[in-house]
Amino acid sequence: MSFNRPFRAIPIQLGEHYRAKERRKRLRFNLLYGLLLGAAALIGGLIGIVSTADQSGLRPGYDDVVSGCTVTDGDTIRCSGERIRLLGIDAPEFPGHCRSGRVCAPGDPYVSKASLERAMVGSLRINRFGQDRYGRTLAAVSGDRGDLSCYQLEHSHAIYKSNWDNARRIARTCPSAALF
Repeated sequence: MSFNRPFRAIPIQLGEHYRAKERRKRLRFNLLYGLLLGAAALIGGLIGIVSTADQSGLRPGYDDVVSGCTVTDGDTIRCSGERIRLLGIDAPEFPGHCRSGRVCAPGDPYVSKASLERAMVGSLRINRFGQDRYGRTLAAVSGDRGDLSCYQLEHSHAIYKSNWDNARRIARTCPSAALF
C-alpha cells in the first residue's frame, strides 16, 4: 500500500428527505419575500393614487387666470393674443399641416378641436412652462372640467407624448389617461 496517493474527497450524497426539506424552506422564503414585495407595491400604489386624487381636486400649480380663449386645433388655444400649446399631448393635424417626415397623431382633427372647445368651460387657469420653437407658450391649462390635456387624452382626441411633458406634469395629473 502506497501513502503517496493524493486524498480524494468523496461527495456526500444528501438524502431525498433532506433535499425536499431544503426545497420547502426556499419555497417558504420566496413566498414570504413575494408577499412582502407585493404588499409594498400595493401600499405604494395606494399612496400614489390618494396623493394624485388629492392634488387634482386642489389643482395646484395653476398660477394665473386667462380669458378670451379660442381653440386653434386639438392641442393649441389662443387667449388674448397669446398662443398656448397644451403640455404633453399631440392632437391630429388639419389637412396640410403635418410637415413632411413627421409622424402626426392619428384621428379626426375637427372632432379633436370640437372636443377641446367643449372642455373649455368656466374660468381657465394656466401654469406656463416656457415656449416651443414656434414661439407658443407651453402650458398646463385647467377649466371647470379639469386639465385640458387630460380631457383630450381621456376622450381619445390626442395622444400622450412623454418627451413633451415638462416635469411629467400631465402624467402625474391624469396617470390613467397618460398611458406611456
